[in-house]
Amino acid sequence: MLDRRGRPLGTLRLSVTDRCNLRCVYCMPEDEYAWLPDESILSVAEIERVARAFVSVGVREIRITGGEPLLRAELETIVARVAGLGAEVALTTNGVLFARRAEGLARAGLSRVTFSVDTLRAERALALSRTTRLGDVIEGLRAARAAGFSRTKINAVVMRGKNDDELLDLVALAREHGAEVRFIEYMDVGGATRWSAGDVVPKSEILAALGSPEPVDADRGASPAARYRLRDGTVVGVIASTTAPFCADCDRARVTADGVLFGCLYAERGVDLRGPIRAGASDGGLVDMISATWTARDDRGAETRASLGHREALIPLSRLKADPHREMHTRGG
Repeated sequence: MLDRRGRPLGTLRLSVTDRCNLRCVYCMPEDEYAWLPDESILSVAEIERVARAFVSVGVREIRITGGEPLLRAELETIVARVAGLGAEVALTTNGVLFARRAEGLARAGLSRVTFSVDTLRAERALALSRTTRLGDVIEGLRAARAAGFSRTKINAVVMRGKNDDELLDLVALAREHGAEVRFIEYMDVGGATRWSAGDVVPKSEILAALGSPEPVDADRGASPAARYRLRDGTVVGVIASTTAPFCADCDRARVTADGVLFGCLYAERGVDLRGPIRAGASDGGLVDMISATWTARDDRGAETRASLGHREALIPLSRLKADPHREMHTRGG
């Protein structure tokens, strides 16, 4: 199934909560938020129905996201239900709560884990994410390896003057725990209300700081990360969403915790799936809605933003407060 630009639907980012236990400056820098009402959040059975519909139209990977997905008490059940549909199930987490649930998630069928780690310095973790639990994140990385997870990733958003001097330290962290680090350019999307172009460390500077490594993959397909091999053989990834968008190859859809389908992280509007589900829509009807939405998709939000001559934060705070669905933590980051 292809969209209007010939892009297949291959990946679903499925949010299970909009809540988060951190307040990262590039995602959730404000003091107060309008949370999605509890009754609006998809139940386990509704999540399974949505996942089944996406698998039936060709999705091969479902990534469980949030907010922070480990705040969802039924996460192991959700993973087991989704894994039973035949798609590979991955998880993105800030890692604070992962260690004590690593084995249970592995038993449930979770295939891969991506941790968000932007700094290894306690004072910076407090400033960047308002957390004093960096040690718990590191313990989560250890627990992931002990539970048998492989292909683990570490995502780090690189911000000028805040953590751009820690790239090699983060490479060493990933190497120590059998993971691969991916450096992400700071994006002007969702709740990044304090974003400015001057804070972005572009891919070219990231690679220079890493010693100008050699490319690994001639064709990375739909993967957002371009991968490089350092002189010691370590492989790293760089996601250049801001300066070199990969919209032409994007194969991912997003569903919020309350069942709104978006075709792009930058999209203005989404399609409500929860309403029809609760009104009695059949599985076939749900598949038809997803198919119609994807085949009409023409989104290339990051490319459009990159083409602007003058660029500021995407959405002012007043609009974010009026519509929680514009928040990055609501639509799966």
